Amino acid sequence: MIPESELVEILSRLLANPRENEVFELKEVKGSTFAFKEIGRYFSALSNEANLNFEPWAWLVFGVDDSGKVVGTKYRLEEKSLQGLKREIANSTNNGITFMGIYPVEYEGKRVVMFQIPPAAQAIPTQFNGFCYGRHDSELVPLNEEKRERIQLQSRIPDWSAEVVKGASFDDLDAEAILVAREKYAERNPQHKEALASWSDEEFLNKAKVTIRGKITNTALLLLGKAESRHMAVPADAKIRWIVKDKDGVELGYYIATGPYILEVEEVYRRIRNLRYRYKRRDTLFPEEVDMYDADSIYEALDNAIAHQDYLKGERISVVEMPDCLIFHNAGSFLPDSFEDVVTLAVPSSRYRNPFLVEAMRNLGMVDSIGSGIQKIFLRQKEKLFPMPDYTLNANFVEVSISGKVLDEDYASILAKNRDLTLSDIMLLDKVSKHQEISKEAALQLRKRGLIEGRRPNYYLSREVASKTGQKAQYSLDRGLDKEYYLKLIVKAISDHGELSRGEINELLWAKLPESYSSDEKKRRRIDKLLSDLKAEGKIYPTHRGRNSAWRLAE
Repeated sequence: MIPESELVEILSRLLANPRENEVFELKEVKGSTFAFKEIGRYFSALSNEANLNFEPWAWLVFGVDDSGKVVGTKYRLEEKSLQGLKREIANSTNNGITFMGIYPVEYEGKRVVMFQIPPAAQAIPTQFNGFCYGRHDSELVPLNEEKRERIQLQSRIPDWSAEVVKGASFDDLDAEAILVAREKYAERNPQHKEALASWSDEEFLNKAKVTIRGKITNTALLLLGKAESRHMAVPADAKIRWIVKDKDGVELGYYIATGPYILEVEEVYRRIRNLRYRYKRRDTLFPEEVDMYDADSIYEALDNAIAHQDYLKGERISVVEMPDCLIFHNAGSFLPDSFEDVVTLAVPSSRYRNPFLVEAMRNLGMVDSIGSGIQKIFLRQKEKLFPMPDYTLNANFVEVSISGKVLDEDYASILAKNRDLTLSDIMLLDKVSKHQEISKEAALQLRKRGLIEGRRPNYYLSREVASKTGQKAQYSLDRGLDKEYYLKLIVKAISDHGELSRGEINELLWAKLPESYSSDEKKRRRIDKLLSDLKAEGKIYPTHRGRNSAWRLAE
């Protein structure tokens, strides 16, 4: 139970700025009744929004009009009837969730009823009569799919980015960073642009979901914290490291960004040498000239690294600039179950390691509103006819490499203009062109359409595609020579020398094997098979086995 004096103080704060929002609703309700189904819908909506906004509760208030004027209410004057509403709501919600408290309060000499609504349970949206509701500003609406998914995918692990930092205050935030945050918030939320000017920093950062009820969070220190205060976000090493290297990987220079992320992202971007790239395309008489890297792709990749970094590992985010590519590195595993689904699905996953941080970055326009930033990077590379980004994923880090050089112009132009090829198709063909493995199912589909040839895992672009794209020579290198050529070459060499060791046979064939055999292990297996076939035909036999094996011609 909350004491009445404290309830009066809470109501005074709410009415000081009576504009309704996602977790606060005023209803005039002068009479003794109000539609139960409307109360239930508001209960569901305010409960779900309290969860999404990291609030400990939401408030529904009867006896106050939309302007904040107290008019009083006669709703359920009998205390027993009023408190009985808890049971009625519990009977109509999932898991029996109901009001935390229902409080009749005397305010300005008039009766007001305050309904305290709990946030939806972790990973379980609150339903009323089987339906979930939410808010769009002050409007009651069905809970949209994006919000529903954000609740359902909530982890049982506490969100470090939402934790309040003991001892931190607004003095630990950078004034310039807050000004930039206000500008970005106004761009992202134009409907609040006029009201924004009258908001205090505390009110603004609460609404932007950077702080929680005026308290400094780890998110606030990451995005807006002064350089000398960011160490308070324990155990994070909240820095971005930019390194430039030459073609041999030798470091040429570096910069360590120690200030608030909202400012340092721009500083890192300015340091990247984004040169103009000029190349000729067959489908036009004029050469194409583009930046090596799309600006939005750089921002997307860097902001994604910030949003998905595992700050508990105490590592820095890295951006490595090579002569023809950018490499972004952040700590922590890649959370979605399927990387390909994130790129190709129309509605990407909204599963996040740092949900509070991601929500704040959304509100400040730093990340996409539906989490499709990765997909956009792929589409921009496709539009420029550049290679698809390469992702390296493991349990400890995520690394993405964005190329700044073009593929073969003819090949790229045909792929980009062929309406039958989806982004998923292009990703698969990109893997084949880079000699990376693809699944049996994907290979079957590409083979049916005449796009690839070869045997698993050594697929290569088909002769038809190669002939269209000016890659005939590469096709021959990928396909290799006929099997009979290799068999005859082995027999002749053994005949010439009497005996050949396995190392000598490797040396004989290594450079002649297809380029599609991108690893040494694949080449060794191919030679194993050739020797096995000759042995089965009775043409050769081993004189020694194992690593030092040697072979002679059969009698």
